[in-house]
Amino acid sequence: MGMTDDDLVAVLRPFVRATRPVLDGLRETDPFGLRARVTPGDGPNDDTSEEERTLADKILDALASVKVPGTAAWAGMGVAARSDWWVYRVGRFTTLIAAIPGLGGALARTLPVSDAVGAAGEGLLLVAIAGEHGVRSEDRLVELLASVLFQRELRLDARELTAEEDAAADARAEELTGDLTGTGKRATLKRVGSAVWRLGRALWSVEDELGKRPHGRFYHQWIGLLPVVGVIGKYLGEWSGLKRAARQGRLWLSRHDLTRP
Repeated sequence: MGMTDDDLVAVLRPFVRATRPVLDGLRETDPFGLRARVTPGDGPNDDTSEEERTLADKILDALASVKVPGTAAWAGMGVAARSDWWVYRVGRFTTLIAAIPGLGGALARTLPVSDAVGAAGEGLLLVAIAGEHGVRSEDRLVELLASVLFQRELRLDARELTAEEDAAADARAEELTGDLTGTGKRATLKRVGSAVWRLGRALWSVEDELGKRPHGRFYHQWIGLLPVVGVIGKYLGEWSGLKRAARQGRLWLSRHDLTRP
């Protein structure tokens, strides 16, 4: 018997919960306080002269214009531009952790790179894009992932989870995020990378359904079979699949009147 809709929801609900700290970890850090930096002359009592500003001040002012989450430049971007940022951010990171198996710990030696990291990356991207459109409902996010990754059109009812169901989903999500959560925990590259691999393992539990997720073009698969350059074909295929997942996610949000301009 194949996987039922209820089985799929039981996998996707903790996955969605676990994406939040992982996506937070994928955001740019702010070691120089760029997000809170005010350009000279913009503050209420700012009478700093050009001569008094150090070279470091000028450099930090320039860096503050970089479009990363939390900066003024980011606030001025439209939803489409922010969504594109996530495509590149998730794509580059998942390619990186695939290239450095040590970031995934023991899991990296037991799961196929393309399917484990690719599925997790597409799931992360879909949740990130939905968030830029203001969609944070767990049920809607589960429906979105089910549609794009598994071609299942679910419509979850409005019933509340029982205390046992909610606790079970929380416990599973905590397993997936690992040491990313908790007081004083810092989202290091290794911690985020390990969490992405665990997300991949969670989706690997529905292995028979993963063939339905967005993939690259047929020629990416051909290149992937070749010696030496095969790994390039796999990465290009995952990059192509990630962009296709983004397009399908936007279409799903539009069909359900959940998009923002």
